Amino acid sequence: MATPPATDHSLRIGNGVFRWGERTYVMGVVNMTPDSFSGDGLGLDVDAAVQQALRFQDEGADIVDVGGQSTRPPGRVYGEGAAEVSPEDEASRVVPVIQRMAGVLRIPISVDTFRAEVARQALDAGAAMINDVWGLRRDPDLARVSAKAGVPIILMYNQEGYAYRDLLADIIAGVRLSVWNAERAGVLSDKIIVDPGIGFGKDAAQSLELLRRLDEFKAALGKPMLVGTSRKSHIGLVLGGLPPQERVEGTAATVALAIAKGVDIVRVHDVKEMVRVARVADAIVRGWRKEGAQ
Repeated sequence: MATPPATDHSLRIGNGVFRWGERTYVMGVVNMTPDSFSGDGLGLDVDAAVQQALRFQDEGADIVDVGGQSTRPPGRVYGEGAAEVSPEDEASRVVPVIQRMAGVLRIPISVDTFRAEVARQALDAGAAMINDVWGLRRDPDLARVSAKAGVPIILMYNQEGYAYRDLLADIIAGVRLSVWNAERAGVLSDKIIVDPGIGFGKDAAQSLELLRRLDEFKAALGKPMLVGTSRKSHIGLVLGGLPPQERVEGTAATVALAIAKGVDIVRVHDVKEMVRVARVADAIVRGWRKEGAQ
């Protein structure tokens, strides 16, 4: 069946159309790293990554996000931050996986990278979206890659350290600058998704405040919003120091509350569970009718 066209309130990503406001979309995380904070890094195991993506698809994921550079932050929760790998090593982790996935998945693939060259290779291999955790601050050329390929880009706010004059105002200003830089490079406005960057350059209290104020963030930017809270340290701290693999219920709480605040995409590790959370939260927030009801 042909993919329906996008409308003013929707976005084509690969062979899918994401209709903003109708429901919450779920992005499944595939980490091709040996040092993921969440403990799910697959290293160079391409077969395991493809099987994980197929499982995510069966569990209801709308998109998978493939990354080859760990974003584990430094601090008392994780110890030293993740080592930065070379562009060549990052590409060697993600490109073969994306190429294999593109041949078997029905849902689109996003590449999680802040490097233009890695993104180019990933798009050539079959990725349909770029997820930049640095919002063009590390590699501005990433915007031109997105514009030339005509693919959407996610722009997240990130910074070194936790110093803010005004948490929400500073984050909004930073994302606005990223959006302006993207549009100046030729990215169409409707191909930009924004992410406040919960857990990135924010301590636990700041992350929780940002979750409470997601509706303000979205209203200020006026763009589709992605949020990634899955298994993050602020959840573990609230729950008395639980490790990442035991933060499913805490993640579910953040996903449900983010949906109530207007999030459009949730980025998660536990797809089956969060798809169920999203369906119930959507039924409450957006309305529900029993299938087949007239």
